[in-house]
Amino acid sequence: MIQVLIVDDDPDIRDLVAHEARQQGWDVLQAGSDAELAELLRQRTPDIILLDIRLPDQDGLTIARRLRAASTIPIIMLTGMGSDVDRIVGLEIGADDYVVKPFNPRELIARIKAVLRRTSSGAMMPAPTPSPRHDCRRFAGWMLDLSARLLTDPDGNPVSLTNAEFLLLEAFLDAPRRVLSREHLLERTHSFEADVFDRTIDVLIMRLRRKIESNSHAPRLIRTERGAGYVFDADVEQMGQRRSD
Repeated sequence: MIQVLIVDDDPDIRDLVAHEARQQGWDVLQAGSDAELAELLRQRTPDIILLDIRLPDQDGLTIARRLRAASTIPIIMLTGMGSDVDRIVGLEIGADDYVVKPFNPRELIARIKAVLRRTSSGAMMPAPTPSPRHDCRRFAGWMLDLSARLLTDPDGNPVSLTNAEFLLLEAFLDAPRRVLSREHLLERTHSFEADVFDRTIDVLIMRLRRKIESNSHAPRLIRTERGAGYVFDADVEQMGQRRSD
């Protein structure tokens, strides 16, 4: 059963969302503060977290940053403010979607379903190991196992990716040395489906560069083609043979 954790200091909002979620047959957890959230996460591992950006004991962006550093639980930010600055910061720290209050509960449920469809439930779990029969892409010493959704650096160390980062890297590896438009990359990542804004892909690119570039300020793998989009400037080797034990 899908388990949704609602983190909001407004009990009316929590009850409204909880009612709609239970109508879907989902299990619901509720927290009204960062302290309550931390206590719940010591006991349970939800499939998705709905996180208010303003809580009495901590701001939601700080909480989201902490959660993303420790897990891949999908996060949808809830806020009464609709500024692009908040959205960009939310993207930078790895939020999966962003919903502005007041919202239609049915729309929120649709957004939850969309995020769950495009994310793997790897929340607070050990890094996956490559599958016995794998579909891998090798580039510049890096390896992306598409089956296991596992990225390893040239030294063989696993590197965690959010779902959006994984889909973005996959799109680049499918079309190396070709200019890919922002529109194409948005379509491939399904980023913020109902609320896309101009900086969405730019911020995702920045996040991915921080993980795979030796110097994200002077990128060599993901190049910007001004006015056109982005190019993945590396040879990509496809590997799909069966692993030997």
